[in-house]
Amino acid sequence: MRPTDLARRHGISTQAVRNYEADGCLPPAERTPSGYRVYTEAHAAALDAYLALVRAYGHAVGGRIMNALHAGALDDALTAVDRGHAQSLRDRETLDAVRGAVGHLLEHPAEDSGTAPGARTVGELAHRLGVTRATLRNWEGAGILTPARDPATGHRVYGADDVRDAELAHLLRRGGYPLDRIAEVVRQIHTAGGTEALATALESWEERLTARRLAMLDASARLGHYLEIHPLQP
Repeated sequence: MRPTDLARRHGISTQAVRNYEADGCLPPAERTPSGYRVYTEAHAAALDAYLALVRAYGHAVGGRIMNALHAGALDDALTAVDRGHAQSLRDRETLDAVRGAVGHLLEHPAEDSGTAPGARTVGELAHRLGVTRATLRNWEGAGILTPARDPATGHRVYGADDVRDAELAHLLRRGGYPLDRIAEVVRQIHTAGGTEALATALESWEERLTARRLAMLDASARLGHYLEIHPLQP
């Protein structure tokens, strides 16, 4: 095949084909005596695999995988694939944790503060949750809580959002989640604008995650086909 044939087949430009070859995402093309590139079905399969990897993992990871294969480093390529699947699993678990936590918080909203509207001291919040003050400070250190400070005393003051985040952390800790994962869930809630807003965003989040997981399956199949017709060189 000519570069134009390969480009047309995949809906990209001929320059993109040349760039992918130069970047190591395609195996080197043979040349005619006059210097023109000649591509084969192996190049078409490599391009199929690379474009599918891009959809599943992004350009950087897709490029690393193809370059590793063409360098004969199969283990490095498979490790990159494994890491992508591991991240997908963590994302799925985070989604499930967020859904469960948001459902709980919507069913059991935080009560009004006993000190000032929407504010609690560290002792009051610790008592409310049945945890120690040191636990709350650990959650703060992990980025889960970001309490304000009383300008007069310098003491921590927990607002309504802090109380919500603390209750969320308490719930997830009882479920065995580590602090870094809980901090990730809290960030998702803050990005969405609160628990109610996040609840409405969960469906689209799941759709995107499912689409990515299916893209990974497609990429694996195309990568396997490429390796069948183009065995790695030692």
